[in-house]
Amino acid sequence: MTSDQLREILKRFTKQKIVVIGDVMLDHYLWGKVSRISPEAPVPVVEITRESYFPGGASNVARNLRALGAAARIMGVLGEDDAGQKLRNALNEQGIPTDGLMVDSTRPTTLKTRIVAHNQQVVRFDHEKNGPIPSSLQEKLLRHFIAILPEVNAVVFEDYAKGLFTQELVDQLLAQAHKAGIVTAADPNPRRGLDYREITAITPNRQEAFAAAGVPYVEPVDDVLADEPLKSVGEILLKKWKTANLLITLGEYGMCLFRPEKKPHHIPTVAQEVFDVSGAGDTVIATLALAMATGVDPVEAAEISNHAAGVVVGKVGTATCSPDELVESFSRNRH
Repeated sequence: MTSDQLREILKRFTKQKIVVIGDVMLDHYLWGKVSRISPEAPVPVVEITRESYFPGGASNVARNLRALGAAARIMGVLGEDDAGQKLRNALNEQGIPTDGLMVDSTRPTTLKTRIVAHNQQVVRFDHEKNGPIPSSLQEKLLRHFIAILPEVNAVVFEDYAKGLFTQELVDQLLAQAHKAGIVTAADPNPRRGLDYREITAITPNRQEAFAAAGVPYVEPVDDVLADEPLKSVGEILLKKWKTANLLITLGEYGMCLFRPEKKPHHIPTVAQEVFDVSGAGDTVIATLALAMATGVDPVEAAEISNHAAGVVVGKVGTATCSPDELVESFSRNRH
């Protein structure tokens, strides 16, 4: 794909409306520096110089979609707390409607706080409750989804195993999306074991793929297309989920796209330097779903998402990729 072809695709991005449904959270960063070890315990003392908040989890997928020019909507569940309000404010500031965020007063908004010193994460602590949401909220989410579906080009399911999804809710949402004939994509969580049958595209990482296939994990080899355990897992998951496109992300080895009755397609990584992998999976699923919603070939859509992921891992913190950064990455790696 040439840079000119990519620019034409990026123009089509701005005409797409994508809804993301899943586990939303607030990413909180405390930035600082380390100059000494604590006299109280053998741990670094981090002198905090600033703090920042970003939409995380499913809301980071929506944030990535907006950064690429698409209109994004978000659906999920918040707590009735300060973190929930901060998340709403952050999304509204980026032009992402929050009317699809339901409130559950019995649980906190998932909050992940990371302490980062000298561009290195020192520790992360989570404030969350992972139990299932009430059936009344599931019904409310389904009604909202049906109401906005006529104006949507694609739906993304983002499962962080925080309690939003049940198999019944996934089945109902998928049935409505299939009836509407729109692109469906999922970033699954192996702890949930949910079935995303007949989904357009699904993007587990290597460990998630092996877990979902029920196969003991095997370390990767340098030649991805000679990785027989990986290829076996790919075949198992194609049959299990009956998906048209299974994109397994492989970290430093890039990605491998599996499709029914086609040979696996390996896409080498284009990341120049890796500072932080936080949220890279969110970028992959956002870019893939958006590209496929415009009618881009799955191989090209996967390649675009690979470049987007290569951009965000070169940044510290929960990050996004802009259209200009995508074009620059393609230009830099065209050979």
